[in-house]
Amino acid sequence: MQSNDSASEDNDPTITVSPKKGKSPSFSHIVTADSVQAEEVPTIPLSSLQTLSTLQPEVAVRSTAATRAVRFPAPLVVQPAEYRRSLGEWWQVWWDGIRPAYVGLALMPVLLGSVLAWTHSLSIKTPYGQFHLLHFVATLVAVVALQIGANLVNDYYDYIKGVDTGNPLGPGALIQQGLIKPINVLNLGLVLLALGAVVGAVVAITGGFYAFLFGILGLLCAYFFSATSRSLSSLMLGELVSLCIYGPLLTLGAYLVQTGGIINRALLLNVLLYSLPLGLLAAAVVHVNNMRDVESDAQANKRTLASILGLRLNRVLYILLLLGAYAISAGLGIPHGAPHLILITFWTLPLVVVAFTGILRADMSASSHLVMRETLKIQRYYALLLVIALLITSLLTMLPHLPALPAHLLPF
Repeated sequence: MQSNDSASEDNDPTITVSPKKGKSPSFSHIVTADSVQAEEVPTIPLSSLQTLSTLQPEVAVRSTAATRAVRFPAPLVVQPAEYRRSLGEWWQVWWDGIRPAYVGLALMPVLLGSVLAWTHSLSIKTPYGQFHLLHFVATLVAVVALQIGANLVNDYYDYIKGVDTGNPLGPGALIQQGLIKPINVLNLGLVLLALGAVVGAVVAITGGFYAFLFGILGLLCAYFFSATSRSLSSLMLGELVSLCIYGPLLTLGAYLVQTGGIINRALLLNVLLYSLPLGLLAAAVVHVNNMRDVESDAQANKRTLASILGLRLNRVLYILLLLGAYAISAGLGIPHGAPHLILITFWTLPLVVVAFTGILRADMSASSHLVMRETLKIQRYYALLLVIALLITSLLTMLPHLPALPAHLLPF
């Protein structure tokens, strides 16, 4: 194979096919390629490539880091434009958003404090005791309004600060899923906080100065738990605040409302001891909730106790909080002359075992979420069993002093 010199000079390359040695030549043919000038080859100018690189690609890769920018997120499931939710569907959306499972944290201390006030009012002169039903209902309304309002305000400010934006196990996700506009969530939360404050102020008048003071503290904690950049939950105070609010503060407040503000130090100390287990269990709920959200909190620069301690110490703290609640129950129910029926709260120990095994095996957010739900059940059942034990113990104590029924009402 050889090239033709004349063709090379004229930019007309040729290929000559020659026969191999030892064989007679059968043919000889010259193949000529079309000549192409360099300036005829299509090219893309460098400036065009630079312009193309600045265009928005069809699939963009963006950082998942939290930013200060706030925008209304696109819903996870986009409904057709002509679709309109029914009243029942809107009710379900808001019901999920207010997180009703957390309302029990506030209701149980109010129930306990009111029952303790009734048991302390029992005497030979008043074998039926004194219980103000209207005050009890008003206290429940105020506490429920404050709790739901706090949940909604918490969702709004967490969204503003970039907390739980990518956490499907986080709050009610009214904003995160694009179901409700952020301003509507905040407005409803503030309205409920105002309603709870007004009703609570009216009820606190009957409970005296300390009941009014407890109500103000509860309102401030409900708002500032998540509001502002220096919120209580971001200062590693979430567990401590929950222990105080859902333990002594609500229990003592409800107790004072029922007793009309009458203060007896010995009885108040007794109420305080009974309220501590509920506070410890509530603190355990908040702590395991922070364990679940530790990754999303870190992205939003939110500092919680769970983000500081690490997994092992978090597990130890959670177990100590639960054991502390049952240790107080044992101290109240075991001594001689104590209301031994209080020990029925230990019927919830199977749930505690499930929670312990869950927290020891939890190495991901979903596992911690299941433990949190189990802890909510423990707090609810523990409080109900404690209230039932107090009621039965008081009734059995006062049974001999109850007025005898008229003979015509006896069944025999």
